[in-house]
Amino acid sequence: MATVVQWTGREAALLGEAMRLPIRVYAQKLGVDPKTITRWRRMGRATKLRPETAEMLDAMTALCSPEVLETFHASLGAAAPEAGETPGSAACVPALGPATVVSHKFVPVYVGDAVGRIDAAPCVPGPGGLEHRATDAAHPEAGQESRLYLYACGVAVFHLVQRRRVQCLGDLAVWRYRTYASDLSWAADRLQQLLPGEHLAVSPAYVLSAYLLEESPWEGAALQAALQLLTTPSALVDRQRPDAIERLGDDVERALLADGFAHADVIDFGSQAIAQGLAGWSGLAYRPIAPERALPMSAIVALELDVQALWALSSSVLDAIENQQDPVMAKGYGWRFLRSAYTRLTAARPQETVQHQLMREAVLTTSQLPGRLRAAQDVLRESGI
Repeated sequence: MATVVQWTGREAALLGEAMRLPIRVYAQKLGVDPKTITRWRRMGRATKLRPETAEMLDAMTALCSPEVLETFHASLGAAAPEAGETPGSAACVPALGPATVVSHKFVPVYVGDAVGRIDAAPCVPGPGGLEHRATDAAHPEAGQESRLYLYACGVAVFHLVQRRRVQCLGDLAVWRYRTYASDLSWAADRLQQLLPGEHLAVSPAYVLSAYLLEESPWEGAALQAALQLLTTPSALVDRQRPDAIERLGDDVERALLADGFAHADVIDFGSQAIAQGLAGWSGLAYRPIAPERALPMSAIVALELDVQALWALSSSVLDAIENQQDPVMAKGYGWRFLRSAYTRLTAARPQETVQHQLMREAVLTTSQLPGRLRAAQDVLRESGI
């Protein structure tokens, strides 16, 4: 049975995962900042822990149940980089690719009552409990599983699924930036086709991406860096000419993979033994390690659909106030509706796994949706809506 001789970031992160503790709870028990736990996960053996932290971990391990200890020791014995192979060492120079990525794009837009005039089939409510319907997205370059979701609260969300085989992540980043504007324009045109004669006063404002990394050459710290780059594609491209986005080049990308690139606002919701997952402001990246135990991508998509729908709805309320206008909401979709949606999204469910809980918390935190929902709720309550 593997034991801990020297506590490093790898062992400390694995213990928290074996105990099934959310990052914030685990950090609180150890008396450290949650970002420290995230750094342990990212840097692994490259981070040696202080003696006082090691003593706390020894004490915590001694109190663990036999089941937790069995999981922890099994994780310790799993394959890991050899000692001395830190992220920047010559022995760990990573390959640039190739990789297979399934891109999930979400394009939300508030259209108000007009959403009810589009023919679609009812759907089972997602984690937010929002009533909605769906029809074909009909995007010329997206898969048949791509859909347009129509929420009764007045929001349309396009979900575009596109599989990409790339030679490097920079190629994927360039593709994302070059299709960003065209996807927004296409979504606006598609809605106008579905609503002939309707004058849409609003249009899609942004595209959020979620990536499922199916195949890649990366492991360990390089895999974590690759997922970070998927959530922060701006690190891989030159954006000084928005009309002609270019990749920065092999040397830049290889250095970012080797040195353990990390963005301060990206939140880790993965598990080294089950899956790696990161969420950021512009998107999410997920890589199953043990597919039979990992989250299905459908669970991530279901949450993102509801989150993006509520983001667009709350934004329409706040934008109206900023423009010195009174917000207009469909009957039954006032502040009480937002309060209910907020509670359903933020409250933990008894049947949730730790992975699902961490994913939900990461998505909600990085999207900043809870704050916007509360602000929109206050505005509607003051307006008597």
